[in-house]
Amino acid sequence: MAAVKWAVAIALFFYTYAPATAQPQYAFRISFSDKGNQIASAQQVQLSERALQRRQRMHIPLDGYDLPVAASYLGQVTELTGGTIRHCSRWLNSCLLVLEDSANISKLDGRPFITSVVPVGYVYDPPFAVGNGADSTVLPLGAQKNTGNPAWYGTAWAQTHLVNGDCLHDKGLQGQGIIIAVLDDGFHFVNTAPGFDSVYNSGRIVETRNFVQGGTDVYTDFLTHGTSVFSTMAAYIPNTYVGAAPLAQYALYSTEDPTGEWPMEMDHMVAAFERADSIGADVISSSTGYNYFDPPYQNQSITAAQMDGKTTVAAIGANIAAQKGILVVLTAGNEGSGGLLTPGDADSALTVGNVDVNKVPASSSGHGPNASGIIKPEVVALGQPGAVMLGSATPSYSNGTSISTPQVAGFSACLIQASPGKSNSEIKRAIIASAHLYPGFSMPQLGYGVPDFCLADVLLPVREIEKTNNASAVPNPFSNAVHISVNLNQAENLTLDIYDASGRPLLHKQYNLAAGAHSLEIPGAANLPAGFYICSLRWSGGVQNIRLTKF
Repeated sequence: MAAVKWAVAIALFFYTYAPATAQPQYAFRISFSDKGNQIASAQQVQLSERALQRRQRMHIPLDGYDLPVAASYLGQVTELTGGTIRHCSRWLNSCLLVLEDSANISKLDGRPFITSVVPVGYVYDPPFAVGNGADSTVLPLGAQKNTGNPAWYGTAWAQTHLVNGDCLHDKGLQGQGIIIAVLDDGFHFVNTAPGFDSVYNSGRIVETRNFVQGGTDVYTDFLTHGTSVFSTMAAYIPNTYVGAAPLAQYALYSTEDPTGEWPMEMDHMVAAFERADSIGADVISSSTGYNYFDPPYQNQSITAAQMDGKTTVAAIGANIAAQKGILVVLTAGNEGSGGLLTPGDADSALTVGNVDVNKVPASSSGHGPNASGIIKPEVVALGQPGAVMLGSATPSYSNGTSISTPQVAGFSACLIQASPGKSNSEIKRAIIASAHLYPGFSMPQLGYGVPDFCLADVLLPVREIEKTNNASAVPNPFSNAVHISVNLNQAENLTLDIYDASGRPLLHKQYNLAAGAHSLEIPGAANLPAGFYICSLRWSGGVQNIRLTKF
């Protein structure tokens, strides 16, 4: 392949593809001019009560994106062509049409309600013949020794502790009541393997959909990339392996077609984004992405200029999902200096790279910035290697941003559980602000660095009004005394709080200050252990948080 599609460098050679023997069908993206004069209202949109509640909670009004594609247009398309509509996108106002005879697409020529017809791939039925299900990226257990290893987490300890996710679990935050939509190839073993019996048997897999083949079966294709990705969040065998959000609810969506690199896979992805929105999902996690398409669609491959965060079909879908209040967590890809995979370039997404246990970036970890100059990835997590579960009760290891991405998604769900009133953008900002290099960054592969989810949990309650550039800590980092310098425009009653990295309050002081510059010494700073702390300042104009480093 000219490019590594998977964030984990998966080779799909172990599948025996059907194209050599099966007759392909032809897929087209049909885009429409309007939505048939529908009016956005609660009666017209196809959203669950949970999705509507999310919009109300985040003050997101219903709009034209929430309206379905006009049924009359779809009816004419199928009647004229004799084709089958695989799925539609209300956000793109389009449908994916499948034809046995590609010549029939000409019957749509000149129709005033159609703005474009684009060939986007081949469809096989069955789409491919299953092989033995082997995963070429899985390393034998013990291939790399991890530091630490408390018994409860088993092999998942290194990746959990690197981002301080165990602190959230200690607070009882394990994703309860949060829905995470997982987009990948397939989820073989999830309905049978011991690592997943907790989530499967308890009914916390709330929905499955196969956007590649149609229907709801995501388990029987012998595709296991999605399984390993899912395991980092949901697998649960205490003293062997505990995932990032073991008590969350999940929607499992197959969007990746292993028969080739086709543009329509971005349509599958957007359809899954929309379905996640419809059911009221809180988080979307996808470890798949695109930059190159196979012949004869190579002319639709993504150029560097198109990796601008807002141009590709997949990036547009990711941004709209974020506009609807969903935290969208995406892989940066495994292209290394070759750049990002879309939709990891998307402006509104939280994009994740890959490091080892020492926070050293993997050479293959894709990075930007994107073509608009936005730092991508924003954060990184352990994927060099990361521990995963597949068909047995024995963990193994796998490499890549495919493994680091869902970890961030899972712990993000725990943050949402802790602060349900916060928006997805506030959750994203807190995660970025908790990263070990923030507000600077040392190399593009790292972005702002490894997040500290316990610190992010401390930051969230005081981020509703952010006041910046009024206060600073001098010196910072510090070894003995540290002063907070603040410049006030008027007389203020100012409150100063100090928290440690676990959120434990250490100091609470109130000041009555006149207008002007002030230097406030933090009592007892010289006696603090080395580590990270948060200084939170509140006054009439808002709140400012300062991250302090003691060495």
